[in-house]
Amino acid sequence: MSHLPAVVIDNGTGYTKMGFSGNTQPSYVIPTAIATRDGISKKSTNIASKRGIEDLDFFIGDEAIANSKTYGVNYPIRHGQVENWDHMERYWEQSIFKYLRCQPEDHYFLLTEPPLNPPENREQTAEIMFESFNCQGLYIAVQAVLALAASWTSGKSSEKSLTGTVIDSGDGVTHVIPVAEGYVIGTSIKNIPIAGRDLTAFVQQLLREHNETQIPPEDSLEIAKRIKEEYAYVCPDIVKEFQRYDQEGEKYFKSFDAVHSVTQKSYKVDVGYERFLAPEVFFNPEIISSDFLTPLPEVVDNVIQTSPIDTRRGLYKNIVLSGGSTMFKDFGKRLQRDIKRIVDGRVKRSEELSGGHLKAVPLDVNVIAHKKQRYAVWFGGSLMATTEQFYTFSHTKAEYEEYGPSICRHNRVFNSIA
Repeated sequence: MSHLPAVVIDNGTGYTKMGFSGNTQPSYVIPTAIATRDGISKKSTNIASKRGIEDLDFFIGDEAIANSKTYGVNYPIRHGQVENWDHMERYWEQSIFKYLRCQPEDHYFLLTEPPLNPPENREQTAEIMFESFNCQGLYIAVQAVLALAASWTSGKSSEKSLTGTVIDSGDGVTHVIPVAEGYVIGTSIKNIPIAGRDLTAFVQQLLREHNETQIPPEDSLEIAKRIKEEYAYVCPDIVKEFQRYDQEGEKYFKSFDAVHSVTQKSYKVDVGYERFLAPEVFFNPEIISSDFLTPLPEVVDNVIQTSPIDTRRGLYKNIVLSGGSTMFKDFGKRLQRDIKRIVDGRVKRSEELSGGHLKAVPLDVNVIAHKKQRYAVWFGGSLMATTEQFYTFSHTKAEYEEYGPSICRHNRVFNSIA
């Protein structure tokens, strides 16, 4: 039976990636923001019910940000989970009709969910998708499992394994998620309160300190973000890196050409230590935070050490990066080196404690970076939705009408109920 391509939407805290299955890139990547007239939408409504004209007066994505002076901008997702369902429903409405321009009743939908998403959220999603948009079928996939599937294209991942540790770092939150045979080990998941947004704010602060006069306040966040994305990299040793910059500054310092958003005049911004200090925050969080002090390699090691013992070798062997904040040059290399040091140190200590009687089998630590990393979750969804099994695992409109939203508590791939 032939189907139209499925619609794949990955709603993140900062950005939403959407497009059709079978593509290698999302068609649109826009901020997960909605601008509405202030005071409207205090009470939750349904698109299905007759709305007033003023209720249709809203913008999403970049347009929402652009209209922030006359409209109130809201972010319906916090830390990966939907907080405002009314705004989320409207966001999906424009995503489907204005951006993707498709008729939802002709398509199956693949949506993503964060780890430990409450089943009630899944039911609410099903209700909106089937009641308001009348979609043909729906599958809600766990982001970490899709990110693992996306890494199969890297060439480094020898076998197509659904066992691995996913480090998913986007704009709003970083998760470290152990997955064994496609099952998320929920009790071992760790959240890190450092992600892209914090790094951008840190770069903004550093730029302010040595470019006080040039950068207009209204442009400073956008310029910080662009400098972070274009120039930042991970260094092997922060002390040596400072020495390098001090000794051969002209080789490492950069100049960024910017244009004033109001006057359209061009000006230059000097870029220096920000280049390596921004991503260093993952490895030395005390640079920006006094509350959270555990470096990312340690967090990853703790996550794997608290997972069931028979899964640990597989979890160390397949550490997969996902999300825009893992895209820094040499990020995977540094992470692999630091985790390997922790693991080797532990193995050495256990050998010493045994008085030399025990010889441990060395542990393979492998961090996988790949070309599809930035949109790994979306790309994994696109791959999954092209398979014939996807349609047998999805919940259909007919099933929804017979059993109600509780069908989404049941995952047919793993035959498990939330």
